[in-house]
Amino acid sequence: MHYTLIKDIFACPEQYAGKEVTVAGWARTIRDSKVIGFVQLNDGSCFNNIQAVLNKDSVADFDRIVHLGVGSALIITGRLELTPDAKQPFELQVTDIAVEGASAQDYPLQKKRHTMEFLRTMPHLRQRTNTLSAAYRMRSLASFAIHSFFNSRGFVYMHTPIVTASDCEGAGEMFQLTTLDISNPPRTEDGSVDFSQDFFGKKVGLTVSGQLMGESAAMAFGRIYTFGPTFRAEKSYTARHAAEFWMIEPEMAFCDLAGDMEIAEDMIKYVLNYCMKNAPDELAFFNQFLDNGLIDRLNNVVNTEHFKRITYTEAIELLKNSGKKFDYPVEWGCDLATEHERYITEEVFGCPVFVTDYPKEIKSFYMKQNPDGKTVAAVDLLVPGIGEIIGGSQREDDADKLVARMQELGMDIESYQWYIDLRRFGGATHSGFGLGFERLLMYITGIANIRDILPFPRTTGSCEL
Repeated sequence: MHYTLIKDIFACPEQYAGKEVTVAGWARTIRDSKVIGFVQLNDGSCFNNIQAVLNKDSVADFDRIVHLGVGSALIITGRLELTPDAKQPFELQVTDIAVEGASAQDYPLQKKRHTMEFLRTMPHLRQRTNTLSAAYRMRSLASFAIHSFFNSRGFVYMHTPIVTASDCEGAGEMFQLTTLDISNPPRTEDGSVDFSQDFFGKKVGLTVSGQLMGESAAMAFGRIYTFGPTFRAEKSYTARHAAEFWMIEPEMAFCDLAGDMEIAEDMIKYVLNYCMKNAPDELAFFNQFLDNGLIDRLNNVVNTEHFKRITYTEAIELLKNSGKKFDYPVEWGCDLATEHERYITEEVFGCPVFVTDYPKEIKSFYMKQNPDGKTVAAVDLLVPGIGEIIGGSQREDDADKLVARMQELGMDIESYQWYIDLRRFGGATHSGFGLGFERLLMYITGIANIRDILPFPRTTGSCEL
């Protein structure tokens, strides 16, 4: 049977006025006025509910229906009538209603404000609430916008593996995978675990990034991007960290750091514009109930002609000369904390800021070493309200310098020989960046905790369902 989406009715109610339509969804509220009943129905296609009006004289089983529980699944047929003088722009005069599934009286999402902490206890139901349904629709829109942007720029979408033997960040924060008996694994003569008997014949883990393999693809296709789940076995309890999250990682051959920043800026503006255009009701809700400066902040980003660009050294000088007392002291060589990043974007420039040329000691091994011997061609994009949202760099294209840096860090050169080969077999200037998708969504929605922008979050000590 064909059902009309509620979002289509809201998009052009005049098209459906006076006509019979059938909608299917879940009751947000059900009210009984003895001879008339009112059902607020939501089908998940948009933020808005449609009001269905039931007349006792014309709807069979009226008494049962008006006493159904909130959350009941209903299929409603009726005539759409415009009501320009009423609170709602139109309503559905019901001619037939079918109960697909009644909701038990102990349904936990009644018509009242629930805390986010309470909703986290029921990830299988919480997407039915206004806040979370809006958040996950925004997630869908932003995902489509990401693909649309890169497709329009001639990028090839690459699927990099989730299971990998390469630790991109070299930080040892990988989740290890094994099929060995962990209570009694096979051992080598020196007593260490014999991974040659494991499923893959070696030690492997869940990927922390698709970047390194993305670089190999860029050396064949020129411009590629990856967009998929990544994992960090990092014990963090903050509102901004999760063990499983999604990353957008473009890699571009024949592209230096300036080109990297240009693509990053264009991408951010494109995604924000797309979401603002296609989800105005959701954004208005977020702006009213979660962050009343949200829409102004998003407009500020998309309307900034060019994001500001400063070096790390300039940023340190700005912070040291600010006269402010920061919780984390500022000295050249330290990593910038969120308070430093927000001060730069919000109080100094009032717009997004690219910070470049960080000390090599606080950045990853694969970044292009600058001629000064102290810094690398790295870049972070800082935005008002959140701080860092993108991290990227020009990649080291000199094989000898790359190997020397890996040796300094005590890395296993043999395991990365394939990566070094990319420099030996037609290597080129290339750059890329990583954008944590959930961080971007937190910025777009004003949702403060990453656990609420992930439909089924996996965090330290928590893996529900």
